[in-house]
Amino acid sequence: MTPRAAHAAIRFGLGARPEAPMPADPTAWLSAQVAPLPELPGPSLNDIQVALRAQRRDIRHPGVGDIFRVESTAWATRMVATRIPFAERWANFWTNHLTVSRRAFQTVAWLGHYQRAAIRTKCFGRFEDLLLAAYRHPAMLGYLDQTNSTGPTSPVGRRGRGLNENLARECLELHTVTPAARYSQQDVISLARILTGWSSGRGEQFSEVDGFLFREDTHEPGAKRLLGREFPQGEEGGAEALRFLAHHPATYRALAAKLARHFISDAPSRASLTWIEGAFHDSRGDLAAVARALLAEPEAQVPLRKLRSGEDYAIAVLRAFGLGAEAAPMLLATLTRLNQSLWNAPAPDGWSDAATEWAAPEQLMRRLDWAGELAGRAAAAGGTEPEALAETMLGPLARTETMNVVRRAGSTRDAIIVLLANPEAQRR
Repeated sequence: MTPRAAHAAIRFGLGARPEAPMPADPTAWLSAQVAPLPELPGPSLNDIQVALRAQRRDIRHPGVGDIFRVESTAWATRMVATRIPFAERWANFWTNHLTVSRRAFQTVAWLGHYQRAAIRTKCFGRFEDLLLAAYRHPAMLGYLDQTNSTGPTSPVGRRGRGLNENLARECLELHTVTPAARYSQQDVISLARILTGWSSGRGEQFSEVDGFLFREDTHEPGAKRLLGREFPQGEEGGAEALRFLAHHPATYRALAAKLARHFISDAPSRASLTWIEGAFHDSRGDLAAVARALLAEPEAQVPLRKLRSGEDYAIAVLRAFGLGAEAAPMLLATLTRLNQSLWNAPAPDGWSDAATEWAAPEQLMRRLDWAGELAGRAAAAGGTEPEALAETMLGPLARTETMNVVRRAGSTRDAIIVLLANPEAQRR
């Protein structure tokens, strides 16, 4: 494996697998993955509604838990076994950017469908379409309490229901322009009023759709102003406002910075930010064009600059061992052990990409403990050659010092521990 190939697998992918040698042209391999992703099979919106109704009748009904297990196992299997790891990393990035967390209990059943249908299928399209898909999904609408938001002078609002600003606030603060756009509290209120009526249906039991539903009787009537621009009333006014925010220069700047922090460096240079932001501007938010620009960004070619998150590390290790679907339960359990359980971010800003979040002594000790257990099982089972594992996991990016320690290790178990715990293994 060449250094460029190893870097491609580690920085942009999810880590190499032993049975899938890296191609001679890693740039072409990465670029070929920049293509629309189909919606994967899984529980439908109707299946979810049925499970939720059953749980409302009996809190002990296993339907919602069963759906989450199916979805999370399918995701974990995909991460360990996928042959398009850059595409999956890219989808995971946007899932984290538009975070919905199962810490809000009402979202648990929707999370897998949200990632499959709203994020994964749109992440190589235009950002405006991705944002709209996320904001029309029951998971996001429920997570940020949009289903409870009512226009003060709407027919329902006049009966005492009130405005909820959560979705509008997170849209401006996290998902689009960020505080750098200098929006005001009045802008938050205006966007909240623009988006009133955006809700989700309760399913066939109530003669409603299973997904997005615009409720006219909760929508605040009249035109509204946001960041100096007027938007009409109605559902289209909300869609128009979101498209406006998606294309705002401050949004392009914020998204460029977030992508650079994930793929390049915790403190990306001005040149890197300008490169990615330019791709947003030039393509009018075409995420496929942005992905291709990111892959070509000069500073993104410097290896092992980013400390891996717990999720990154666990996925890469299991892929290096060549494990497949059988490792899905282990991956999910390990993510919880490493304080990054699946779709469970502690706040709407998602999981951090900064090294300070993942370099804490307790976090690193958890990785070392897991590495020791994994090494023990691998050594007992036989068939794992430490130097072959090193070639898959790091290739020529492994330091000479690391490989010398591996070769001098007193046992296969010790050699594997050295590989999994060394500084290079913690970075991508």
